[in-house]
Amino acid sequence: MDQPEEIFVLNKRVRLLQPPKGFRTSLDSVMLAAACPAKAGDHILDMGAGVGGATFCLFRRTGCAVTGVEIQPEYADLALQNIALNQADGKVTFIQSDIRQYKTGSAFDHVICNPPYFETGGYTVSPDALRAQALGHQDEAMSVKDWIDAGFKNLRSGGSLTMIHQAGMTDDIVQALGRRFGAIEIIPLWPRQGEAAKRVIIRARKDRQTPCTLHPGLVLHQDHDGYTPETDGILRDMLPLT
Repeated sequence: MDQPEEIFVLNKRVRLLQPPKGFRTSLDSVMLAAACPAKAGDHILDMGAGVGGATFCLFRRTGCAVTGVEIQPEYADLALQNIALNQADGKVTFIQSDIRQYKTGSAFDHVICNPPYFETGGYTVSPDALRAQALGHQDEAMSVKDWIDAGFKNLRSGGSLTMIHQAGMTDDIVQALGRRFGAIEIIPLWPRQGEAAKRVIIRARKDRQTPCTLHPGLVLHQDHDGYTPETDGILRDMLPLT
């Protein structure tokens, strides 16, 4: 892997080493962390954590203990280095594992994940091997159901699963949640006012039967391309996305 680059997010509250190419920390990572309904004392699992973008954003906002699971040794190694960069020793841990094999016995209060955006047969494999595996494109590609199954087996009853994905996958995600989850919340992320959502955040609670809620969502950008005040509050001031 090439020499890692250093980036800062959350108004320089989070410092990260990440590969110059491949799966990278993005706006999705910050929004995912902001949408997790964690409170002080909770324990969170970040599935497919990469170098820990969402992990450290969530830790910085809540102070909660976070465990990241990452399949790629190269990314997991950088994530471990990022623990020291963010003074998170004893609060944040990373495990190099396939989430389909990782099981703790319903130990977590919350699970977050940013699954790959392309299903088997519907993508062009990246020439970058790290990016290909990060997107689930090496060996057997994982389905949305695989991610939800992994979250379910690691959540306590009543715990939350928070996922960010393409808006067009909303129906597939809700179907995969099935009757195992309830209190489903759908939060569209609109690029600009009046434009169709490209991303959606979906939250759900294990073993709940509460009806689904469709939220107004969040408009990310103003017409002149700057962030809206609501988005800026999340990116700069660590406000939660409720």
